[in-house]
Amino acid sequence: MKKPLVAIVGSPNVGKSTLFNRLVERRMAIVDDTPGTTRDRLVTEVEWGGVIFDIVDTGGIDPTHGGPYTKLEPLSVGSADFIEDIRAQADVAIRGADAILMLVDGQSSVTAADQEIAQILRKSQGRREGKPHPPIFLIVNKCESPKIRQNAVQFYALGFEALHPISALHGTGTGDMLDALIDAFPDTGEEEDDTSVKVSIVGKPNVGKSSLLNALLGEERVIVSPIPGTTRDSIDTRLVYDDTPITLIDTAGIRKRGSIKPGVEKYSVLRALQTIARSDVSLLVVDAYEGVKAQDTHIAGLILDEWKSTVVVVNKWDLIEKDTHTMAEYTEFIRYELNFMDYVPLLFISAKTGQRVAKVLPAALRVQEERMFRIPTSQINRILRQAQDQHPPPSKAGRHFRIYYASQVRNDPPTFLLHVNEPDLAHFTYLRYLENRIREQAPFEGTPIRIILRKR
Repeated sequence: MKKPLVAIVGSPNVGKSTLFNRLVERRMAIVDDTPGTTRDRLVTEVEWGGVIFDIVDTGGIDPTHGGPYTKLEPLSVGSADFIEDIRAQADVAIRGADAILMLVDGQSSVTAADQEIAQILRKSQGRREGKPHPPIFLIVNKCESPKIRQNAVQFYALGFEALHPISALHGTGTGDMLDALIDAFPDTGEEEDDTSVKVSIVGKPNVGKSSLLNALLGEERVIVSPIPGTTRDSIDTRLVYDDTPITLIDTAGIRKRGSIKPGVEKYSVLRALQTIARSDVSLLVVDAYEGVKAQDTHIAGLILDEWKSTVVVVNKWDLIEKDTHTMAEYTEFIRYELNFMDYVPLLFISAKTGQRVAKVLPAALRVQEERMFRIPTSQINRILRQAQDQHPPPSKAGRHFRIYYASQVRNDPPTFLLHVNEPDLAHFTYLRYLENRIREQAPFEGTPIRIILRKR
C-alpha cells in the first residue's frame, strides 16, 4: 500500500523545520531563526498510531517576492536569491501531497503572506488532474501560552476549518494534530502488486542517461539535451523484454554535494536517491571520455548503501581512440576505482550510435536473477567450513573466531546469517574473504552480499 505523503508549507520562519524535527523525533532539518534557512525538501518516514506516512519539509514560501501570485511589494533581500527555487519545491510537494499542514506564526497576527499562501494552496487544489483534493490543516505554531492559544482563533480568517494550535518546540498539541491528520488520510486500498523488474538509470549529470533510455526504447520518449541537469524528476517507463516486464527509471544527475545548486536541483538529487531505493538494479552510467571521477564512486557508494544490484555502463565509448588493449586497460582502471564493487559487470556502449546497447537489458535481468538465487543450507556450511580450513581466522588476544552454523535467511539482497562464538573477533577483511569464497560457488554477479553475525 502506498504511504500517504504530508507536506509542511508556510512562510519563512514560522517553525516548519522545528515541527518536522518534532514529528520525525530527530534533528534532521536545519533549524535557525534566519528566514529562508531551509532551502531544500526533506522527506522522511513518520509513524503515529500504527499508521506510517512520509513527511516533507519545504522551504518557506514567500509570495511577496515575484511570481504569479504577487500582489504586494517585494520584501528586503533576505532569502530572495532562493525564493523561486523554494516556491518550485513547495509547489511540487503540494501537488503530490495527500494532506497539507499550513503553518502560521501564532505570536503574530494574520499576515499578507499567510493570506497569499492560503490562496496558493486553494489554487493547487484545482490542479490535481482528477485526484482527490488533499485536506489542508491550519497549524498555528508557537502557542506556548494560554493567551496565544486563545488568540489563534484569528487565523480562521484564512478560510480553513481545521485549525490546530501547537508548540512545535515543546510538542504541545502535536498529538491531537496527528490524530486528526491520520483520520483524514484517503483510503487508497490495496495496490496491485508490481512484479516488474525495476531498473534505475543513475549517474552524474550529462553522462547520457536519457540518451541511454531513448536507445533502449528505440524512440524519443524523454528530452535529451547536452545541458547538464535537464532531467529534473524521475521518469518511469514500462516495457516488456524477453517476456519479462521491466520498469525503466531515468533520474536527474547526481552532483557532488558542494556542487548542488540550492532549490530544484537538490530536490532532483533527493528524487534520484529515492529512485535507487525503490529499484532492483541500478545502471551506473559513467562517461568514458572523462573516466571514473570521485562523484561516480560516490554514487556507487549510494547504491551499495541501499544494497542494490549494479551494472556499470561506460557510455560514449565512440569518443575513445582505441587499439587492441584499450578495453582491457579501461576495465582495469574502472575495477581499481570501484574496487569495493569488483563483482559488478562492465559494459562499454555508445547510446548515440547504439553500440552494445542491446546488451544492457540482458545484463540487468541476469544480475536480477543472480540477486534472487538461494544457496542450500548444507552447501553454504560446506563452503564456510572449507574456507576456514584453508585460511583460519587470525586470533585476537588468544581467542579465535569460530563459525558454528550458517544459512541464507533471505535474498534481495542475498543475506547470510552466521552463528558464531564472538562477533567482535571477526575482522572485516576476513568477512570479505568469506564473501569471496561464497561468490566462487554462487557468483551473485552485480549483487552485494550481506553477512550478519549472531552470537551463539
